[in-house]
Amino acid sequence: MKGIILAGGSGTRLYPLTMGQSKQLLAIHDKPMIYYPLSVLMLAGIRDVLIISTPEDLPNFKRLLSDGSQIGMSFSYEKQEKPNGIAEAFIIGEKFIQNDSVCLILGDNIFYGSGFTKILKNSVEFVEKNHKAKVFGYYVNNPSRYGVVQNDKLGNVLSLEEKPENPKSNYAVVGLYIYPNSVIKISKYILPSERGELEITTINNSYLKEKKLKVELFDKNFTWLDSGTHESMLEASNYIHTIEKRTGLKIACIEEIAYKLGYINKKKLHQIIDYIGDNQYGDYLKKIKDGIWKVENWWFSFM
Repeated sequence: MKGIILAGGSGTRLYPLTMGQSKQLLAIHDKPMIYYPLSVLMLAGIRDVLIISTPEDLPNFKRLLSDGSQIGMSFSYEKQEKPNGIAEAFIIGEKFIQNDSVCLILGDNIFYGSGFTKILKNSVEFVEKNHKAKVFGYYVNNPSRYGVVQNDKLGNVLSLEEKPENPKSNYAVVGLYIYPNSVIKISKYILPSERGELEITTINNSYLKEKKLKVELFDKNFTWLDSGTHESMLEASNYIHTIEKRTGLKIACIEEIAYKLGYINKKKLHQIIDYIGDNQYGDYLKKIKDGIWKVENWWFSFM
């Protein structure tokens, strides 16, 4: 399976912060925002990732992440000239995806919760085996602000509505989607919406009509954060800070994930630590390298 991070858009809701750089390069506590969706793909077992952004911002992502080999990954880059909709990611990424299935995650979505790694890997396996699509739902108090999913007891999607006045459930569709290879063909034939964008909801409805759309509902112990406004960015940073301070562990530390998944060895981790230098982030990686944090099973159970 291939992975795509959509990190485009103009980020107007975050002006003036985003007048000089991409939203996904802003800090959420102690890491760039893009580390969080990237860590999700890594935990899903995906090592081949395409990052899509604006022509202006793409060089900065390349400068930050390089080709991915430093953490045992492979990163490719493509530009989205204009914000033509989430679904355009599959058209832009057609050559990258080739004959594989694909997991798309939005660059400003943050996830944290018990058993997340297992959920991700089971979902990847399901899509690859059954050639059906899978989305994820999160309980919200104000569903009219989101795309809303209704499902049966078996996880089959019954309906999808975009910002409905009378929502059929309280579950919002989050910015994480897993599709079989057929998503490329579907994305080529959908028409732009009234706002002129290729909507991800249109793709999901195509799978729904064929009864090939499943949903995984996150429980109350799970957290989903959409960091698209000043307030939500602050909330996300405070949340991450609190968790990390109380547990002593870092969320979305891509170097740690790469090391614990066996993508890099101790020697390579040591080189990364030398490059990062003497700071809090580097000190944490030193503890990982030296085996001070002997909590691998605990860590994976919460991610």
